[in-house]
Amino acid sequence: MASANDARYGQRESADQNFDYMFKILIIGNSSVGKTSFLFRYADDSFTPAFVSTVGIDFKVKTIYRNDKKLKLQIWDTAGQERYRTITTAYYRGAMGFILVYDITNEESFNAVQDWSTQIKTYSWDNAQVLLVGNKCDMDEERLVATERGRHLAEQLGFEFFEASAKDNINVKKIFEHLVDIICERMSESLEGGELAVTGGKQGPELNDQPQHSYKDCAC
Repeated sequence: MASANDARYGQRESADQNFDYMFKILIIGNSSVGKTSFLFRYADDSFTPAFVSTVGIDFKVKTIYRNDKKLKLQIWDTAGQERYRTITTAYYRGAMGFILVYDITNEESFNAVQDWSTQIKTYSWDNAQVLLVGNKCDMDEERLVATERGRHLAEQLGFEFFEASAKDNINVKKIFEHLVDIICERMSESLEGGELAVTGGKQGPELNDQPQHSYKDCAC
């Protein structure tokens, strides 16, 4: 269960309004593809194999700087199990970016990418940016999904493609920062006066909304 420190951290971040823009980003994909590990690697630069499946939805906050602007990233870690789908899709609203993750050692998770893509198109706004990520590339000896298959599917869906490893910290930071850069670029193109003026988080659940707590004890 989320610790008291985590709760205080969330409250502190919620109260901190010292930022220029807030982007809401969702990490989605089947259970056990490494979404939670991916988030913890980026937000805390930590990795542990002792994660269990996220129950419902959880979030972390990361502050970065782009073009002299302070950006607060509200990053939501969603449950992959079917029984939580009605909960997690409610959080698609207002998301400006999605990281759609599959496990390169799990064919089923790759085959589910099309369904996840359909959910994004159904429940999110039209201009949401999506990156397709093949996680666990450190496990190449157990690979079942070739890199070219992932790249080809991403091209079909109109997404950019990366392979990554939360365990070995391969491409994790690059993926998040690339997604933020795309969001900034798209927003700049669509705004008058060249200033970013919209925050993704304002359209969906706010930081002081209480997410479903996650319980963790196996890699997911």
